[in-house]
Amino acid sequence: MIHYMTTNGIGNSWVANELHQLTRHRIPFKLHAMRSPGEHFHASQWALNMDKSTNVIYPVNVLALLVSLIIAPLRFGSCFWGALFNAMFSKRESMRVRLAGLYHFAVACYWARQLQHQQVSLIHSQWIHSGGTIAMYAAWLLGKPFSFTGHAADLFRERCGLQDKVDRAAFIVCISEFHKDLFMKMGASADKLHIVHCGIDVSLFTPKLQKKTDEIPHIISAGRLVDKKGFEYLIDACALLRDQNIEFKCTIAGSGPLEESLKQRIADRKIQNIVTVTGKAMKQEEIPAFMNDGDIYCLPCVWAKDNDVDGLPQMLMEAMACGVPCISTKLVGIPDLLIQGKTGLLVEPNDTKQLAEALNVLMHDKPLQQQMTANGLIHVKKEFDLDTCLEPLVSQYRNFLGSKSTEITNKPRSTGAKVES
Repeated sequence: MIHYMTTNGIGNSWVANELHQLTRHRIPFKLHAMRSPGEHFHASQWALNMDKSTNVIYPVNVLALLVSLIIAPLRFGSCFWGALFNAMFSKRESMRVRLAGLYHFAVACYWARQLQHQQVSLIHSQWIHSGGTIAMYAAWLLGKPFSFTGHAADLFRERCGLQDKVDRAAFIVCISEFHKDLFMKMGASADKLHIVHCGIDVSLFTPKLQKKTDEIPHIISAGRLVDKKGFEYLIDACALLRDQNIEFKCTIAGSGPLEESLKQRIADRKIQNIVTVTGKAMKQEEIPAFMNDGDIYCLPCVWAKDNDVDGLPQMLMEAMACGVPCISTKLVGIPDLLIQGKTGLLVEPNDTKQLAEALNVLMHDKPLQQQMTANGLIHVKKEFDLDTCLEPLVSQYRNFLGSKSTEITNKPRSTGAKVES
């Protein structure tokens, strides 16, 4: 049995999609979560069942936590003392991280006590910050192998004891070449690094119909309205294009804390008649229609002020699967998806002028649009379709489960998700 630790269960659409694929591959797993999801983005019955069956750890009863910690030396022997020594004295990024790690060690004692009489082949953590700390120590206490998938905020803004986790992991899932390079620089051997792209169900998306030639270009973008998406640069680029008397319109779909400031930015630049921020998250079923209404999908990701960043945005894949040419920035895993000039255009982050130039080129170069649309569709189907891109992870799980082969089921894929990736 694979025990799969997450921050909030299927509160992230990628977790639900990955685990849904594991069920189709007949990989036995149990989903655990630090907290219940505030909301989740799937309405399908399989997701509702998965949510109901998730083991949620928090809130932890204080008495139960103390009892688990007190009896842990008896239950786990020398493994307890080794893990405790690590939590107390191994190198950490800050004193706050040290103290949080000690608390998460105590939670790991509580959780490992629950798992002690269950079948455990491997403990895998999706994200490697706090949940990864609990997963690592629980595996240590139980004498079981541990693995993880790193993404973005967990590797940078919320990094905690990452070097220990890299050193102890039986294998590491890298969602891009960038991530593989990062872990190799931290001393991980190449043989335990496996690139597994965060993919999509390509079958849910259909390339757009040919647009009427007399319609003005429509730039679209979508995602949670937060710093790391770089929407302020898209707005400023639109203002530059307006100043050049270039005719177009732009729609930014999504909700989030920056909604009012982005709308004010649009008003300050007097482009309300050109740029619209919807302020509403989209459901999965709405994405193909939204994409088919656009001519260019632009997501100018940046490193946020709090050091958060996108690892590999799913919305870019969905745009490409809908046959919409894409523009984004040279950050983290995005160059794995957008190969410059072939499957998309890349610009430097935080560069309004370069972004405006790329938008102008793509709006007016129909052959380039067609070339990138065709190449992008092939690329996303080959490298980012959930049917195939999870194979390296499935193979690793089978190794730890001791199964030589498991045939994929023929159940149809279905999702009903609200997306703010």
